[in-house]
Amino acid sequence: MAPEAVGTVEAIEPEGAVEEAAARSYPIVADVNVRSGPGTSYRKVGRLSAGSRVTIACQKPGETVTGPTGTSKIWDRIGSGRYVSDTYVRTGSSGYVAPRC
Repeated sequence: MAPEAVGTVEAIEPEGAVEEAAARSYPIVADVNVRSGPGTSYRKVGRLSAGSRVTIACQKPGETVTGPTGTSKIWDRIGSGRYVSDTYVRTGSSGYVAPRC
């Protein structure tokens, strides 16, 4: 018989937490500029290639853009001072999928 572990605590993930975290990574559907704010008039701070994946920290309304997945005013914050139009991200929704910034 195996001895019982004494004094150990097992971390337990809330049900669905792993799946929920994985669901927050989304594919970029076409090459897109990364902007410092939610609009094309903001400074370009990078570029993402089609097929790369992003994690959306939060979303906010901004300039309306027409892109590969439709027309939207939603912008996805993918890092500090890093935004892409939601129309370039395949989220499976035409609405918000993350908290508002």
